[in-house]
Amino acid sequence: MEASVVIPAKNESGSLPSLIKKLVALSGLKEIVVVDDGSTDGTGDIAEQLGARVVRHPYSKGNGAAIKSGARAATGDVLLFMDADGQHSPDDVHRLLQKLDQGFDMVVGARQAGSQASVGRGFANKFYNRLASYMTGQKVEDLTSGFRAVRRDKFLQFLSLLPNGFSYPTTSTMAFFRAGYSVCYEPIHAAQRDGKSHIKPLQDGIRFLLIIFKIGTLYSPLKLFVPLAFALFCLGLGYYGYTFTTEGRFTNMSALLLTTSLTIFLVGLVSEQITSLLYSSSDKYNE
Repeated sequence: MEASVVIPAKNESGSLPSLIKKLVALSGLKEIVVVDDGSTDGTGDIAEQLGARVVRHPYSKGNGAAIKSGARAATGDVLLFMDADGQHSPDDVHRLLQKLDQGFDMVVGARQAGSQASVGRGFANKFYNRLASYMTGQKVEDLTSGFRAVRRDKFLQFLSLLPNGFSYPTTSTMAFFRAGYSVCYEPIHAAQRDGKSHIKPLQDGIRFLLIIFKIGTLYSPLKLFVPLAFALFCLGLGYYGYTFTTEGRFTNMSALLLTTSLTIFLVGLVSEQITSLLYSSSDKYNE
């Protein structure tokens, strides 16, 4: 298998040269594809001078959009995604690729203790990992890591499902699990990023909350909605029992809780069917 390294980059002229030079020195890589996502500091020109293929966005479309552009442009059998900010080490590249040789379809670089940028993000990632593990029935060690190697033909199946923002790792991981492909994790240490992060705490905090629902809707919506519906149903039934015993009547609050539980269950049922159709469409597209 021939591997194409895909690096989404926006204003990373400071850290990108060192990364490209180290990758060029590695053996077994077919090409290095840098996606310049509307940079204003010459990132694309620098990458080109160092021998990388450059795909240019005329304006910033987002990390996920850059990943999709890079996946389309790459020609290798394997896609190796890395960040341009210096967090991912080229020394770990061959370890990920060797896992693919063992028969896996996706290998994710799982960040170990001490790799998280902050306590808050570390806590959030642990929560996502546990939720994803519950949804899939498999141990998910790092749901949001952007350092991963995948078989290109399988990754392209889900290109239409990937968002243009930062949550492409979540989407691609859950899509691979849903399709029955083999996913494994390789321990890595992620260094402190060079330069300024593009993540905005308030805006991206809300976005990360939405990831929780995306995890459910991408894999098995009923696993997310049924427990919530059941909890509200029990609460409504319990409240009805309390008001009937103390006041001898059925209250509006009981009706609201029971109706809400039914609505949530039906939403989950419809979401399950829509999810099945999405993956069915992806399979037809691949054929």
